[in-house]
Amino acid sequence: MSLAIFDLDNTLLGGDSDHAWGDFLVRRGIVDGDFYRASNDLFYRQYQDGTLDIQAYLAFALEPLTRYSRAELQSLHAEFMRSVIAPLRLQKADALLAEHRARGDKLLIITATNAFITRPIAAWLEVDDILATEPELRDGRYTGKIAGTACFREGKVTRLHEWLATHPFDLGAASFYSDSQNDLPLLELVGKPVAVDPDDILRQTALQRGWPVISLRG
Repeated sequence: MSLAIFDLDNTLLGGDSDHAWGDFLVRRGIVDGDFYRASNDLFYRQYQDGTLDIQAYLAFALEPLTRYSRAELQSLHAEFMRSVIAPLRLQKADALLAEHRARGDKLLIITATNAFITRPIAAWLEVDDILATEPELRDGRYTGKIAGTACFREGKVTRLHEWLATHPFDLGAASFYSDSQNDLPLLELVGKPVAVDPDDILRQTALQRGWPVISLRG
């Protein structure tokens, strides 16, 4: 059994679930529309440019979770899954996951997007396990802070090594699929890095290093 690792947003999904959740909150009137949309878009552009301050973004993105009970949030998330995430499912991504399952590989998503948003998506995609940024819970409610290391850039490497302490896999035989320059620290760590519909910097890096470049769109 080998380890097959996948980024989620714009890799296994045809969009970004974190940014889409922000847009969903605006449409539902849960957050101040103009301010929240502008901030959400700005943070997303910074992510795409490789300049995101992850702590500032998480403070922004996790605050709305503090306003509601977990039951209320789960109801909102179910609506989000139906109306927003389901249309982002990619047939080629499903086929890639099925191919790795057929080989007997362990499937793992590693994503910077918080676990409230992404853990149900990983279950829906029938992926074995997920490492995501973990929102802190206290007395059954989200605090707006994170627990542990943010699962972003080098933080993905840190979180993966923590996971490997109880899941012994050879990273030299592992695959990692991603679209983003932000994932270069982890792409450089595995034996089989794959660029998926990559941004310009990742595409250039992949071509220079002879990494496969694939598309799961269309």
